[in-house]
Amino acid sequence: MKRQAAMALATLLWLGAAQAAETTASGTVYEERDGQPGRGTRDAGLPGVQVSNGQDIVLTDAKGHYQLPVRDGQVVFVIKPDAYRFTDAADGLPAFWRMYAPEGGPKLKYAGAAPTGSQADGWDFGLRREKAAPADGFQMLVFTDPQVVREADVGYYDKDIVQPLLGKTQARLGTTLGDLSSDDPRLYPALNRVTTQLGVPWFHVPGNHDVNYDAADDMASLTSWRAVYGPDTYAVNEQGASFVFLDDIIFKPGTKPGYTGGLREDQFVFLENYLRTLPKQRLLVLGMHIPLFDAEPGRETFRHADRARLFALLREFPHVLVLSGHSHNQRHYYHGAAEGWTGAAPLHEYNVGAACGAFWSGVKDAAGVPDATMSDGTPNGYAVLTVRPQGAYALDYHAARDPDDAQMYLHAPKVLRKDAYPAWGFYANVFMGQDDTPVEFRVDGGQWKPMKRVLLPDPRLTVENARDDLAEALRGDDRSPEATPSPHLWRGTLPTDLALGEHTVEVRAKLPNREATAKTTYRLALNH
Repeated sequence: MKRQAAMALATLLWLGAAQAAETTASGTVYEERDGQPGRGTRDAGLPGVQVSNGQDIVLTDAKGHYQLPVRDGQVVFVIKPDAYRFTDAADGLPAFWRMYAPEGGPKLKYAGAAPTGSQADGWDFGLRREKAAPADGFQMLVFTDPQVVREADVGYYDKDIVQPLLGKTQARLGTTLGDLSSDDPRLYPALNRVTTQLGVPWFHVPGNHDVNYDAADDMASLTSWRAVYGPDTYAVNEQGASFVFLDDIIFKPGTKPGYTGGLREDQFVFLENYLRTLPKQRLLVLGMHIPLFDAEPGRETFRHADRARLFALLREFPHVLVLSGHSHNQRHYYHGAAEGWTGAAPLHEYNVGAACGAFWSGVKDAAGVPDATMSDGTPNGYAVLTVRPQGAYALDYHAARDPDDAQMYLHAPKVLRKDAYPAWGFYANVFMGQDDTPVEFRVDGGQWKPMKRVLLPDPRLTVENARDDLAEALRGDDRSPEATPSPHLWRGTLPTDLALGEHTVEVRAKLPNREATAKTTYRLALNH
């Protein structure tokens, strides 16, 4: 109790100083031309660029100069214009922010902001002009929940997610939607060294495992995060689309689980100021950690009052996509009247499958990487968002180290008795499947027949659960997760009135932007 009281007092003193320590931040946003660090004589200032302190937004003047108030603990950042790219900081991440913390952050278990001193002038930011995106649009990589616990997990993330993308991705930007580590910010530098290998400008969102759990309140809970990644709520414009990255973790010390989903007052101020600058027909993408939908009926996991306020701000935008993580499952959700959404069309939220899957669990493969299948049967991996003209977009999910066209896993019995009653099913887990996705199958090139969507555990994972139960020792670093009902599972019934021997089953699923296919076999035999 004494330690908690001392921590609370220290944080209150820090907060009091934050209210008193206000100054004016100033500098120049310039176009980087000479290729040298810092602003050179040929690096002209850029007019009309947005700069923010997390609430207010100002525009640079004709010479690229800006100034705006900044308080202790705030971060000043540039909102990137469409045709530019940020220069790189020393850690390889975009150099688009500066923190103002004259005395440093509160003293917690893990280090936060180092003292910056009281001067906030000469805060210059460089932008490089980049080539226009192709006429048919551009791609964004979407990761969530690497959730590394130790250096070995960083190695899994590198080998399983990042290495297969090296030299292959054409993405113009990328994001990680929270839970970079599992409560250990000391692993951030190692993660950044892996991610920045991609050479893609990368933007991060905090998750519930990125907070300082020994902080006294929500304001202090991201002190370690901000020291590495800067603003927790900010925006980036890219070739006709706008991306808003939001901290939606409300830290609640002394409660279980210690947080809830929601937004702060200063975030709403920023959103109101930023959204009023956007053309309504522009694609607006919101990236956050905790989903806006409830984890289960009757359980408020994102504060409904905050959601209603957010929806009111978004209502006039016809092209909105929400990206979230946190669940270590994958699904599409369409918000409507039941959630308080009153836009012209349902609001699409895509809850992305985790990079670590089920926390790097399961049996390791020949490369030494855990299986990591999630409880809904989705393999670990990442998403690709394709931004198209006039507010359109497309989404794909990529299972880690699988071929790009691997969009489903099949499960079927290996052998059935010939002429047995045809009650034995096989299953297709279509990773990007939605409630209305048409899924069909055929046997031996015959007629296509519909499969039925079922809310059941994935049988492939159920088999792994049984193998774990029967094993005398752990088969991996940890067991695979217990299978839970999957929202993207389909069932078909295998015919038994065919010839003896092997038969080929083909499955096809009509996804919004591709037809996904897969095949397997089963055998008909006589009863001995």
